[in-house]
Amino acid sequence: MLVHLLVLNYNGRRLLAECLPSVVDAARASRHPCRVAVIDNDSGDDSVAWLASRFPRVEVIRRPNRGLSSFNDVVPRLEGPVALLLNNDIKLDRGCVDPLIEPLLDGQTDGRSPCFMTAPLCWLFDGATYEGFKTAVRWRWGLVQATARFPGCEAAIYRPGLTASAGAALAVDCRKFAALGGFDPLFLPGRLEDLDFAFRGYLAGCHARYVPEAVAYHRGAATFDRVFGESGCEQLALRNTLLFQWKNLRHPAHRARGLAGLSLRLALDVARAPGAPPARRWAFTRALLAALARWRAVPRSRDRARGSLRREREFFRRFSPSRLLAAETAGGRPRGLPRPRSSSPPGEANRAPVRSIPVEVSR
Repeated sequence: MLVHLLVLNYNGRRLLAECLPSVVDAARASRHPCRVAVIDNDSGDDSVAWLASRFPRVEVIRRPNRGLSSFNDVVPRLEGPVALLLNNDIKLDRGCVDPLIEPLLDGQTDGRSPCFMTAPLCWLFDGATYEGFKTAVRWRWGLVQATARFPGCEAAIYRPGLTASAGAALAVDCRKFAALGGFDPLFLPGRLEDLDFAFRGYLAGCHARYVPEAVAYHRGAATFDRVFGESGCEQLALRNTLLFQWKNLRHPAHRARGLAGLSLRLALDVARAPGAPPARRWAFTRALLAALARWRAVPRSRDRARGSLRREREFFRRFSPSRLLAAETAGGRPRGLPRPRSSSPPGEANRAPVRSIPVEVSR
């Protein structure tokens, strides 16, 4: 059985030099035959030439710059049943591959719900700060927010269980990925397409599983911060949150909550405008206008996720921070589940124990 490790790259030669060796090493350590490939999004730097020189056995798949949706026409054509989908700023622990793909291979279920996606325990590159990916979903001022860093999340880091979404590193069942249509290009250039994919999977009767035995390390927004800057990234997140809600949410309670939040956030924009710096002035209003323009420009993406209103409501209840903690921390930390083999990324010196985790605050 062949396992594919796909690394998405755009002008990331320096990131590839730093991270790709750990991906190749993790592939070699797996008990399954693995194939590593880089999906290059028309990079203008020397990424492709560098790969040919330094990693000639790593296949390069050229695709237009379509962000995560570049995976859409690659994954369905793979020979094996599972694939790891990685950003170019991800390092993998040497033993990451096998535990991450195991739930996808053994028919693991949650009741009658089959597993279609898995997510690893992810640290930042300092090896001490938790990033995710045991993800909860909550509402903030009328907008949906998916976050792994919520109050009390430290108690759930080492417990396996379900997750609402993943992020920069995940494994998928290739057939189910294709059946769901992969990542929606509505969200280009990026943000929230992973939540949209996981939500559609849940409505289709599947579940995503968090596997803390599998460990990854993430630099974090390495490409987006460079291209868009902090305020630009926030604008994309706001725009795509609106698009996610317009596309997917049909339950009357969710629609009412979104409409109420829309009015409130517009009023806050007016109140904050006089004292806000130019980059943040009218932030939500600009995001709303951008979302409306994108919604009109990509009408085919208006097809909503298929599933019952009950399943939609259940998603938000099941993955609320309080319910996620209650479900996944009962009984304490499980035995036999150690910290990562190294408390720092592959190739770096060991560092201090886990740092206190900053709680995300919705803006």
